[in-house]
Amino acid sequence: MSEPATAPQAVLLQCFERVGEVVHDVVDRLTEEQAQARPTEDANPIGWLLWHLARVQDVQLAHLAGTDDVYPAFADAFTGGEGGQGGFGFGMTSEQVGAFRASPVSALADYYDAVAARTTEILPGLTDLDRVIDDSYDPPVTVAARLVSTVVDVLQHAGQAAYVKGIVSRA
Repeated sequence: MSEPATAPQAVLLQCFERVGEVVHDVVDRLTEEQAQARPTEDANPIGWLLWHLARVQDVQLAHLAGTDDVYPAFADAFTGGEGGQGGFGFGMTSEQVGAFRASPVSALADYYDAVAARTTEILPGLTDLDRVIDDSYDPPVTVAARLVSTVVDVLQHAGQAAYVKGIVSRA
């Protein structure tokens, strides 16, 4: 059973809940063709954006909690690029991004839902928000800074996925 969330944790949980809402809006009636569509030659497709944002949140929260990520239970639904290999998208080439596939497309929402559930379990237990987790930066990165950067990153990618869906839905 998880601990009750403090005020900062409650705000972060609401941010992650909003990501889930966007993910579900984007996946709703999304076809496999739309999931792979790239508005420009090197743009990130919707499927990759949703997979990547879930992977980032999964990896970052698991690292902060000292637990395993939930991805292995979903890896078989993601192929091409790094999909089934457990990476999370940083450093992928345009060709690798373009080769990524989610099958079925609903696996994108299913995976995010599992990540969100794990986030809801982990976040209330992260009470040491001022703890330094990476002192190679100036200023050093704290648990709070990592959580904020994760929220910013996943919200940005959720917005990008929604924008690309708007483009490819009209095409």
